[in-house]
Amino acid sequence: MKLYTYEPAPNPRRLGLFIKHKGISIDTQAIDMMTKEQFSDSFCAINPRSTLPTLVLDNGTVLTDTIAICLYLDGLHPEKPLFGRNDLERAQVIGRCHQIFFEGFSAVAEVLRNKGEAFKDRPLPGPLKMPQIPALIDRGNLRIGAFYETMNEELTGRDFLVGNNLSQADIDLYVTLGFSGWVKRQIPDNCPVLQNWFSGMKTRFGE
Repeated sequence: MKLYTYEPAPNPRRLGLFIKHKGISIDTQAIDMMTKEQFSDSFCAINPRSTLPTLVLDNGTVLTDTIAICLYLDGLHPEKPLFGRNDLERAQVIGRCHQIFFEGFSAVAEVLRNKGEAFKDRPLPGPLKMPQIPALIDRGNLRIGAFYETMNEELTGRDFLVGNNLSQADIDLYVTLGFSGWVKRQIPDNCPVLQNWFSGMKTRFGE
């Protein structure tokens, strides 16, 4: 297998923390998103969607979605499972990951990608060019605030989002909370449970 990634970016970071927790070794090549290398002819030949991370399997199959890559690798390396320890937990983890991506991650991306020159003509990932919509910045910030409050409530009285062990849902939430700093947002003081949880996860991952 070969992994193409750019570690500082949030989606690759979701996978990077998964790999770190699992202790997996994968042949990896960095694709520099700062120089827009993901749009190069050579990388587009591998992944026409121009997204990272991208995992190419030994048989040539290409996986281009973070959650799909994590799920596949979790099956290959069942030690320290990150998608639950039974069918119910597996369903709950995937559901939580979807919630976090939709309610939190995409809200931050909405703010980040609809202002400034860095994402001009590219408010959505991939090769399709389209105009930014500045009005979405305010909506995205409202969504971020609501997300903080929802997660603060969800974590009250528990250490992990699903069951009694770390899961991909926790990794995704941790990354999303850090990602919100890219748009100058931070967990507010009215969400002390979430603040403490984030601090604990930061220590857990050695960051």
